[in-house]
Amino acid sequence: MLALTSHAAADPPRPAADPPRPAAAPERPVIDFRTALQPIDGFGFSMAFQRADLLHGARGLSPAKQREVLDLLLSKEKGAGLSILRLGIGSSTDRVYDHMPTILPADPGGPDATPTYSWDGWDGGQVWLAKEAKAYGVKRFFADAWSAPAFMKTNGSENDGGELRPEWCQAYANYLVQYAKFYRQEGIGITDLGFTNEPDWTATYASMRFTPQQAVDFLKVLGPTVRAAGLKTGVVCCDAAGWDRQVAYTRAIEADPAADKAVRTITGHRYSGPTDVPQPTDKRVWMSEWSPDGSTWNENWDDGSGYDGLTVAADIQNTLTVGNANAYVYWTGASLGATRGLIQLANPGDDYRVSKRYWALAAFSRFIRPGAVRVPVTNADPALRITAFRNTDGSRVIEILNTATTESSAAFTLRGGHDRHPGAYVTDETRSITPADIVSTHGTTLTAKLAPRALTTIVLD
Repeated sequence: MLALTSHAAADPPRPAADPPRPAAAPERPVIDFRTALQPIDGFGFSMAFQRADLLHGARGLSPAKQREVLDLLLSKEKGAGLSILRLGIGSSTDRVYDHMPTILPADPGGPDATPTYSWDGWDGGQVWLAKEAKAYGVKRFFADAWSAPAFMKTNGSENDGGELRPEWCQAYANYLVQYAKFYRQEGIGITDLGFTNEPDWTATYASMRFTPQQAVDFLKVLGPTVRAAGLKTGVVCCDAAGWDRQVAYTRAIEADPAADKAVRTITGHRYSGPTDVPQPTDKRVWMSEWSPDGSTWNENWDDGSGYDGLTVAADIQNTLTVGNANAYVYWTGASLGATRGLIQLANPGDDYRVSKRYWALAAFSRFIRPGAVRVPVTNADPALRITAFRNTDGSRVIEILNTATTESSAAFTLRGGHDRHPGAYVTDETRSITPADIVSTHGTTLTAKLAPRALTTIVLD
């Protein structure tokens, strides 16, 4: 007993357990408007393959309705204010909606013979649309060829792939330059000129294959030809069908000094997958064509189809952040039937319908103007996808896509300016860039109430 008592007395007292620590508060996102990331050249669309003619009333759309659709696409006040128009350079394929008139309908007698060009001043309605776009303030006109004329190709057809015959390289470069000259005489300056569309994919309609090396070889012809013509036109390349596939073309251009000198802008599509890497270049980079898959017309915001407005909003966010793109060009503005476009035109008739895909794009393009820069955002909430921009006029824009199914309240630290009266707009299933009183500021802190599965656009003047 004594030993036990002595042993117990010798044991030191146990220290009290540490009190439980409170859970760490989530880190507040920081938006730094003082720092510039990539510049933004704009947001755009195409109406190639006679779609411009459809908008002009080929299937019965009246002048009044034409103006409404033009306002939706091009007006900064009433619509999306899209700032890049992508034009399709001629193809003589006779499919109903996939026809583009060619300026060189016949073989002149060989690559060294003098060509006889033809110009109707209409170009499938694209000249009219380009003039309308210019009146709305558009300054970037991006002309792209799906194929060379059939007689210049190995398969003798503008469809089904085929390659450009080497002996026709100079004649093809002259053909592209002549197209730009025809637009110049119409008062439209082609600012961006492309010679290939999806060179990595063979389509049953107008298409033409180039390997990365073949593209480099042609650029060494096209670049000097454009410069010698005195055109204020930058050459783009290569509009590969997949953003990942474009990487090989970009690397080939970067590795060749003459091709590198010829190209101003790298262009790629993202049909084979998302823009999950930046292109390996210091040049401007455009996501120059995409629309989600689908076999029916879809007007929904969030239906899980991958064909809806929320899908497009998320893709824009990803393309600008992960892909570091300088521009985002949606495939088509308006078309017929089961179109994947932004707007569906009646066929026939004097009416149209607007998809939530349109409103997703408009929520970016209306407020983020050419010349803006993307700015850094640190964000700890994985449910929120946040991008921010500073415009040349000093206004700042924050785009927040809440992917959660519940409403959330978020606070942001702003660096680079104080704001007393921020504006907010919500786009979701029932709202389309609808003003909402959901944002408040106190000093450098901005607090926002974010609707579930919604895109919130905040504008700071």
